[in-house]
Amino acid sequence: MHTDGVRHGPGVRAGVGRPTGVIGAAAVAILLATVGAATAQDTGEGQVSLPIGTAGPDASLEDLDGNIVQLQDAVGGRPALIEFWASWCEQCEALQPQMDAVHAQFGDRAEILAVAVAVAQSQRRVRRHVEDAGHSYPFLWDADGAAVRAYKATTTSIVVILDSDGDVAYTGVGPDQDLVGALRRVLGPDGPRVRQPAPAAQ
Repeated sequence: MHTDGVRHGPGVRAGVGRPTGVIGAAAVAILLATVGAATAQDTGEGQVSLPIGTAGPDASLEDLDGNIVQLQDAVGGRPALIEFWASWCEQCEALQPQMDAVHAQFGDRAEILAVAVAVAQSQRRVRRHVEDAGHSYPFLWDADGAAVRAYKATTTSIVVILDSDGDVAYTGVGPDQDLVGALRRVLGPDGPRVRQPAPAAQ
């Protein structure tokens, strides 16, 4: 796993005061302790998270005010770029200029969002970081690791791009990813089409 030089001491807890969050954080920590297939020099394209072509799963998350948000509702039927992120992740910090670039270039054509993992950081700390940094795209709190498990995000700085059908079209890890190029390829020259909700059962 990419520890990014961070020591997780015995006193570190995520989701303080919320038993389910603490239990979930422990499960996430186990997942994040799994050694990833890619290194900082390797973008791991198509080798991390879910296989290309897999339907992007839903997950129950929270916004930074503690309100429940379903990931698919946040995506809103559009193509999406999802980063698994932590405030202590040096590779996420190195990837930030690309995240800002894809939001500036494609924010009107795709949903750009970050999933903050509940490991060695609190929801309050994430909110403070986002406010201080002035990020203009959504950050969602993965209190019990639902998104981490659903997307098999074994480390931070993993990026998953969903196409207009909601299927995984790209995966990668680390600061050497070409997110602008990857999202441009997924969107195509004609832009994305928005998924229509399935008709109600008769």
